[in-house]
Amino acid sequence: MIDELKKNVETEIEILREISSYVRMMDFSPVAEKKLLENTITSLKQSMKIINRSIPDILNNTGIMQKLPSSGAVIKPVTEKNFEKVSIKRGENNLEFTVQKKDRDKLLNELSISEGLIKKVKKTKENEAEKYEEFRAASGYLKTSNKFFQNTASNLINKGYFQSLSLELRRANIDILFETYVAMMLFTMFLSMIAGIFLMIFFMFFSIGINPPFFYLYEGNFLSRFAIVVFIPFVLPIATFLLLQVYPSSEKSSLAKKIEQELPFAVIHMSAISGSGIEPSQIFKIIGLSKDYPNLRREIRKVLNQINIYGYDLVTALNNVSKTTPSSKLSEVFSGLGTTINSGGNLSEFFEKRAETLLVSYRLEREKFTHIAEMFMDIYISVVIAAPMILMLLLVMIGVAMPNATSGFSIEMITFLIVFVIALINSVFLIFLQIKQPAY
Repeated sequence: MIDELKKNVETEIEILREISSYVRMMDFSPVAEKKLLENTITSLKQSMKIINRSIPDILNNTGIMQKLPSSGAVIKPVTEKNFEKVSIKRGENNLEFTVQKKDRDKLLNELSISEGLIKKVKKTKENEAEKYEEFRAASGYLKTSNKFFQNTASNLINKGYFQSLSLELRRANIDILFETYVAMMLFTMFLSMIAGIFLMIFFMFFSIGINPPFFYLYEGNFLSRFAIVVFIPFVLPIATFLLLQVYPSSEKSSLAKKIEQELPFAVIHMSAISGSGIEPSQIFKIIGLSKDYPNLRREIRKVLNQINIYGYDLVTALNNVSKTTPSSKLSEVFSGLGTTINSGGNLSEFFEKRAETLLVSYRLEREKFTHIAEMFMDIYISVVIAAPMILMLLLVMIGVAMPNATSGFSIEMITFLIVFVIALINSVFLIFLQIKQPAY
């Protein structure tokens, strides 16, 4: 029975390894996944208890001296009497152990439960797995832009043009090389100029109307018409260039709002973690692996990449990332954290104070939006509710008193115009409130 005892101990060691790995997984798992892992660990513990129950009986049958059987009795191997050998495949390992026959079904049931729960965890991870593409091939449009304008873009960059655009691209996290983006701008301007020439020719000979067929031949003075449409091939490329120049800045502002939406709660999370005395870089690792901060963790991973790939220390990595992050508040957090680490300050206290500041800013932003919403409510009541009613009443009174004053406008047409104007004003108000509403 020595071999059976040895295999039981080896099986328990494998189960302990599984439990240890699942405990580590729980530190970085969402709530639903943690519940599955807890149930798996409980099932594995029950399996170990069942295996342990068989060990004393196995030891009792491994003595050097045993009772001689009475006359006529047949000696039976212990494994055939009270025990049963079990061999199962679990993951990549083959587990062999010996248990009491009465416990065999219960043990197999516990192991199958734990295996089923782990399959659920793995399935959840596969469904929620993120797809990271560190290196992406350029699209066909970018390749074409590089083919025709890469040399021109390189020459302009070497002469010192577009320097501010380079920083804006990095802050906006746009995954396009600086030279490629400039080449794309030039290529797009070229295409817009061609489109402008075609539009100029079209509007030279055609006009647009509101009645079908909507397009008709122009019959006026062609010289004055040419003086109007000749600017289209120049205005369109300039407008395209300005839009592409401003796009990274607008993208950066949008990303900054999303980061600042998550920042107060992430700093509170960091404060709680730092209170346990964990190494500072591990704090960033936990936040970077968390799915609770989808926009912020990309900036956190920049810090981790500076440490793990480029070999910088944490303070240098924080200072480097603070210069390129789109959010000024996050930049202040990184700079302050670097100073605190350098001076040997209390990280937990730093995170706690910064979290209080960010939460105050959060509340002020919400209160500011509340006051704006109240102001718009007053304007809305005056413009959308009171004004149309007064206007309709005036038009009806004018129509009754002076029928010729509203000739050509029936009551139905006046009603339609007022309903249309109200709908238009409602849309404008909704869009404006959406723009003014803070992201958090």
